[in-house]
Amino acid sequence: MEGHHSNDVDLFLRRALIVVLLVLLAGTILLFVYANYFTSRLDSFEEHLKYKEPAESLPDPEGSAAEDRTTAHPDNQPVRGQTIYVPAYSHVYHQEGDPHLLTVTLSVRNTSLDHKITIQSVRYFDTDGNPVKSYLAKPLRLNALATAEFLVKRSDVSGGSGANFIVKWTSDQSVSNPIVETVMIDTSRDQGISFVRSGTVIEELSAESN
Repeated sequence: MEGHHSNDVDLFLRRALIVVLLVLLAGTILLFVYANYFTSRLDSFEEHLKYKEPAESLPDPEGSAAEDRTTAHPDNQPVRGQTIYVPAYSHVYHQEGDPHLLTVTLSVRNTSLDHKITIQSVRYFDTDGNPVKSYLAKPLRLNALATAEFLVKRSDVSGGSGANFIVKWTSDQSVSNPIVETVMIDTSRDQGISFVRSGTVIEELSAESN
């Protein structure tokens, strides 16, 4: 009788162990599937945010009435074009003068609520003032409140610590000044670095100019 009871206990324990193992296996599979799904979503999100070259011509929003508006901007000294100098740093120095490489993003933001502007050219110059790269093969139309971005990769050291962009833009209408700035960043080391520099207008086509 005791032997029979012992066999029942052993059988029950084995079955319980199998159930526990199956539950653990199912949990592991679900965790693996969820982890893969989460990683896939994260990769897709990062890919969506990854830098893309500006299109040669940005599309107009459908049904937009921007071209029909004539709102003035009296508080922001409306202009019809500018040439802007923007500092850029493909590296800065640290410790004993060692270079710290940086990724540079040039951002051109149309602040007009109503009108497009045209970016005529974006040129990149090195520390010695030599031309390095021209970013536009033809003018780029930028919709109201739209932004165009231009990238200098961290591995591109051609500009140096005293690099700069020269940005030229025009508009058929008198518009508020765009915001033109560079963002420098590096996160490859234990301590990251980032800073922003704003552009300086060196030539201007005023609202009264013909």
